[in-house]
Amino acid sequence: MDKLKGKAWKFGDGISTDHIAPGRLFHLRSNLPELAKHVLEDARPGFASIVQQGDFVVGGKNFGQGSSREHAPTIIKMAGVSAVIAKSFPRIFFRNCINVGLPALIIDTEKIDEGDELELDLLKGKLANLSKGATYTFPALPKAMANILADGGLVEHIKKHGDFKLD
Repeated sequence: MDKLKGKAWKFGDGISTDHIAPGRLFHLRSNLPELAKHVLEDARPGFASIVQQGDFVVGGKNFGQGSSREHAPTIIKMAGVSAVIAKSFPRIFFRNCINVGLPALIIDTEKIDEGDELELDLLKGKLANLSKGATYTFPALPKAMANILADGGLVEHIKKHGDFKLD
C-alpha cells in the first residue's frame, strides 16, 4: 500500500457509531451512498460535504464506541477518508475498519491538530505530520490484517485467496 496523504479532521473522545452513522437514519442502511452523505454529522454537521478524498479522521479515546454496526467504518471509507487514527478503539470497531479495508491506527493524537497535513506509511509504521515536521510511530498491524487491508478488505481478500487464508 502506498503512502497516504491528506488533511486531519480532529474529533474528540467517545465518538460513537451513532455519531458516525446516525441511528435516526437506519432506513438508509440499504443505501450506503446516501448514508455516507451523513457521515459524522452528529459530531460535526456538514462533515461529508467538506472532507476531501484522502483526508484522515483523527479521534481521541474510544473512537467508534457503541454498537457493532459495520456501516460506520464503511461510510467513513465511502466519504473518501484514507484512515482513522485515534488514541484507542473498541475491538469490534477496529476490526470492522480492517474488514472493510479502512486502516485504523492507534497513535497518541494529542499533538495532531485540525488541518494538519499528514502522510501515512503503513508499511513502515510511520505517520508524518508535515505541518509540524514531526513523525509518530505505531505498532505494525498483524500480517493477517495488513494482508486484508492490502486486498481492499475482507470480502476482497477472501475472493482473492479463498476462506481461511489470512497470511
